[in-house]
Parts: sequence; structure tokens; C-alpha cells
Amino acid sequence: MIDFLVIGGGIAGTSAAAMFAPLGTTTLLEAENTFAHHASGRSAAIFVEDYGNDVVCALNTASMAELQDMGALSARGLLMVGPRGHEVEFDGEVRLMQIEEIPFSQAQTLFPILNPTRCTRTAYTDQAFDLDTDLMMQSYMRAARGDGADLCLDQKVEKITKITQGWMVETKTDSFSAHILINAAGPWADDIAKMAGVVPLGIQPMRRSMAQLPPPNGQNMSDWPMIISSAGDWYARPSGASWLVSPSEAVPCEPHDAWANDMTIAEGLSRYEGMVTVPVSRVQSSWAGLRSFAPDQSLIIGPDPISPDFLWFAGQGGYGFQTAPAAATLLALLANGRESDALSPETVAALSPARFH
Repeated sequence: MIDFLVIGGGIAGTSAAAMFAPLGTTTLLEAENTFAHHASGRSAAIFVEDYGNDVVCALNTASMAELQDMGALSARGLLMVGPRGHEVEFDGEVRLMQIEEIPFSQAQTLFPILNPTRCTRTAYTDQAFDLDTDLMMQSYMRAARGDGADLCLDQKVEKITKITQGWMVETKTDSFSAHILINAAGPWADDIAKMAGVVPLGIQPMRRSMAQLPPPNGQNMSDWPMIISSAGDWYARPSGASWLVSPSEAVPCEPHDAWANDMTIAEGLSRYEGMVTVPVSRVQSSWAGLRSFAPDQSLIIGPDPISPDFLWFAGQGGYGFQTAPAAATLLALLANGRESDALSPETVAALSPARFH
């Protein structure tokens, strides 16, 4: 009988395992043959403290120091571009993200291929950072293993049974008994809850796609910021020697191993091309991931109010990496009946599964 059994091997599950391993015997189960196979392996890998609703932003703020100490942040910057006809959206996003409007000439210095005939407004912040998601995954897995946790691949959960002392979880090849079950299953979190006889909370997976392009006209993009459209219909950023462009879609779907829709990619690239002076020459590759949202767009962190030995760690949406330090710490505190010093009681309540009951 182990103390803590974590289901899910993405950033949620691995960060949870790292937090719980010092507290007792811990095992993590991942269904795939690699960790971070789904959404965590397909992240936009950017940290913006004011990205998300107020609850998410509180987690971002509480996570930032640990991300810096981990060495996971590096300077990138973020440029918002406003297409003609979307001035209202531009003003709203500037207020929401608390960034400063700048002259077009300055924006063109930051992003030389910006189209002056289509872009009417621009805003910029240097408080946007690349996130080293691989470093984060490896750091959490190393910490978990260092404290004795078992991290298991190819262990798709097939059955969950409530037992006197906790839970029995069965996979195709093994069974595991644990006092506490931690549901960090991403798009499958509601399915895991149903399996356990716990009321699902309405988590909705949403597809988002990405296209990998060569550098526009072979330019050096290393200092270019992340670019987002204030219309919310595409974003772009450098990634090593490639230029990534996302259609920024949010298509509801069932949990699955997502893939990019060719038409969605084409439509997104068309919107992007309208705002730049260099057309897309070719797509090197494309992919998609599922971002999983609770009905109110905030994460779900803590014990289920009806089954308190079932811990929710789900609904990360597009914020899983940038909130991981504070979110995983909060989960461990709540499991031990302790309060958070970093987050207000109101924020903790807004993250609790109890808000849906």
C-alpha cells in the first residue's frame, strides 16, 4: 500500500510527484511510453505573468521566483499587433495584459516583417519569457525520483475501485493500492473521476494547432519577440531555428492524441500572412495539443469535497507550465490540511473542486 498514486505524466503529474514524494511513498502512472506525450509536449512554452484570469495570474505570480531559480525562464518579450478593424479588442487586451502601446516604427524594429498597411496598433512588454519546458519536466522527475518515487510508463488505467484504506487502481499489467489518489490526467481527468465513482467537473479539452516554418526570408529571428494578434486569431514565436505560427484555435473535442487539422492550419496561416510582408514558403511540420479547461477557466486543485482522498489536479488549460510550481505546492499543502502563504484564501477557494458542488 503506497501513500500517493498520481495518474498522469505531464507537467501536472510530474510536479505533483515531486511535491508528494518527500511526504510518503509515491508512484506515478503514465499511459503512454513517454512522459509529456500529450499537451505538455506541445506547449507554446512562454511565461507571461498577466496571462489568464485573476486566479491564474495569482498562480503565475506565486510561481515566478521558483521558475527563475530553476533556470527555466529566459528573456523573450511580447509584441501585440492590432489588425485593422479590431481596435476594440486591442484596447481590451492592452488593459487586460497591462502592456504598453508603442509606435509602429518601434514595433517594426522588434519585428521587421510587420505589414504597415494591415497593422494599425502595436503594444509591447519585455515581461514575457521563454519557458524551458524540458528542463522543468526533467527537474521535477529528478526530484521525484531522488525522493524515492516510482515513475511508470505504459500504465494506462483501466479500472479504479474504492477500498477501505483508499484506492485500488488496475492497469493492463499491474495493480496499485494507495491511500490517496491524485488525478492529474489532463484531458482524461473527468474520465478518471468517473472510473473512481467521483462526480466529474465538466473539464473540456480544446484543440490548439501549431505550424513549424523556416525563418522568414532566412532572417535571424533569435531576438524577435513572441507576436500575438489582438484579434486572438493567431500567434507566432521563434523556437530554435524555426518560426512557429499557431491559428490560436480552441476547438472542443473528446480526449485523444490530437493532430493538426490542415484546413485550420491553412486558415491561421492566411490570417498571419495578412499581417506580415513575407509570405509563408512552406510548412515544415505541424501538430496539435489539447488544452483542458474547467467551466470557469481556472485550474482545479485540491481534495474532492465528497471523496477527500481523491485529489484533483486538473483544468490547467494553457497555463500548466507557468503555474506548476505554485499549483503543485498548493496541492501538497491542501492534502496535509495546511494553508498557503503564497495565495490568498479567496484564490485557494476559487481553485477548489468544491466550487462546482
